[in-house]
Amino acid sequence: MDAAAVDRRIGALEACIENTVPVSPDEPLHVGVDLGTAYIVVVVLNGKKEPVACAMEFAQVIKDGLVVDYAGTVRIVSRLTAGLEERLGRKLTHAAIAVPPGTGEKDCGTHRYVVEAAGMEVTDILDEPTAANAVLGIDSGVIVDIGGGTTGLSILEKGNVVYVADEPTGGRHLSLVLAGSYRISFEEAEELKKQPGRHREILPVVSPVIEKMSSIINKHIMGRHVSAIYLVGGTCCLAGMEKVVGRETGVPVFKPANPFLVTPLGIALNCGARK
Repeated sequence: MDAAAVDRRIGALEACIENTVPVSPDEPLHVGVDLGTAYIVVVVLNGKKEPVACAMEFAQVIKDGLVVDYAGTVRIVSRLTAGLEERLGRKLTHAAIAVPPGTGEKDCGTHRYVVEAAGMEVTDILDEPTAANAVLGIDSGVIVDIGGGTTGLSILEKGNVVYVADEPTGGRHLSLVLAGSYRISFEEAEELKKQPGRHREILPVVSPVIEKMSSIINKHIMGRHVSAIYLVGGTCCLAGMEKVVGRETGVPVFKPANPFLVTPLGIALNCGARK
């Protein structure tokens, strides 16, 4: 993985959350919709597959990768899409989506129906760690995507995905532990996690949950030669958690500067080129 190149690409995406990059009236746009447990993110790339706009909203309409509030999810995706269309002066017509590894056909269909109800045709459905590798570009190793509800992983050997898995345990569980330890609400715990200045303080409190995530990784890489672990997903924004995972697995761990946006960008990169 070229860490500097990955961080530059993510930095470009971060910049267009607030600052829209102009696009021409006829160039193809590539859209990625990430239906996460904590956040729904929509990313738009231009014809050169460079970030031009991004929008996101905190939501609790997805649980462990499953849509639990269909109408609410459609409203949020529609609202984000409409805002991006206004910013770009273009209609968004096609999008790629991703689901946790091992998601059943019925649940994949629900994700598709959400995006279609928001007015876009779904061109591609892929699993989240594989989407992330469109950004990371690794040949061998394991990509671990830890979102709000689940820990998903894809093992790659010589550029090919040879194994995928997904289990409950994600950022929501960190928040529950923080809420209990600090005697605060779940919503307050979610906000606490987002404060980098508090990360050193809260890391020991949530380390048992990170150890549980590490045990999930260990279970699925057992008996395989895994040279490195690559962490992505919003939960991995917690400073220092990579050290816990490295200690518990005994495998070198790498993490981009902003792991939260890796998968949404990768989903958009997999969107079929349509005008």
